[in-house]
Amino acid sequence: MTDMQIPSVVATRPGGPEVLDIVTRTLPTLKHGEMHVRVHAAGVNRPDAMQREGAYPPPAGVTDVLGLELSGEVMATSPDVTRFRPGDRIMALVAGGAYAHEAVVQADVCLPIPDGLSMIEAAGIPETYFTVWSNLFQRAGLTAGETVLIHGGTSGIGVTATLLARALGARVITTCGSDDKCRASERIGASASLNYRTGDFVAEARALTGGRGPEVILDMVGGPYMQRNLDLVAEDGRIAQIAFQQGSQAQMNMGPLLFKRLTLTGSTLRARPVAMKAVLARAVEDQVLPLIMTGGAHPLIDSTFDLGDVRAAHARLEASAHAGKIILTTPACTKE
Repeated sequence: MTDMQIPSVVATRPGGPEVLDIVTRTLPTLKHGEMHVRVHAAGVNRPDAMQREGAYPPPAGVTDVLGLELSGEVMATSPDVTRFRPGDRIMALVAGGAYAHEAVVQADVCLPIPDGLSMIEAAGIPETYFTVWSNLFQRAGLTAGETVLIHGGTSGIGVTATLLARALGARVITTCGSDDKCRASERIGASASLNYRTGDFVAEARALTGGRGPEVILDMVGGPYMQRNLDLVAEDGRIAQIAFQQGSQAQMNMGPLLFKRLTLTGSTLRARPVAMKAVLARAVEDQVLPLIMTGGAHPLIDSTFDLGDVRAAHARLEASAHAGKIILTTPACTKE
């Protein structure tokens, strides 16, 4: 299929939600390992806002259409794709292009949507569940019985991390920016949630762990939190850094890294080679999908917006008023 003009969302210039517009983009011809998908829903994530602001450009060769995760129906496949066929319901991690009526995806980083999971719920899985599984469990090695401190407890990542950590037997402490969000995080599964605006999360989390600190910290704030995380985390602890929302630079004393025998790790998904994402996709399919369906880690959806209301969806993301995932839906979603 070539020269198909698809309604798609792009940022016309760097800026706030007002710079988002629906334009048409040509759907490229399928290449090795690719599928043509009719998009039903797409997740809205913080990296989308960063791209809109001009701070997170897509990798070379990737479309300027926003969106890193989607759910939809397979329309066509390249000849070498054997796992999926037209009509299959899939969810996909993409490097760009999810905010559109149709998209081209790599089959190797797609997951089948299990019966009982809606397109809207499925659209909220790939970006956050892949990110959390990779960083919190594969890289930071969180295990049952340990305590994890998750910054941003009601964000998409924070909610997913809380659900998965609890499902696998870990104790969860979160930080949030208001008392209402703290209570919401506790309802989701945190044993305690700390208001970072009114208290000292380092002292409070240390007290909650008998003075030793959490074994693992998941952070997307960076900047002023980097030293505090080093000071707080337990001996032989691990810090997983997945973003730098308040900057990647800080004046730091790295002594705790040596004296407490710490592991500091970090990664991003978007620019990873497809082969690496494919391995992660199979791990998520084998180990995470069962937790989603039967283990209490079902995605939490905050709100849904029509694709044409993408500015409002980004405004809600910017206001940090959400608890769980914000989802965009296309006209195809009404046919479910």
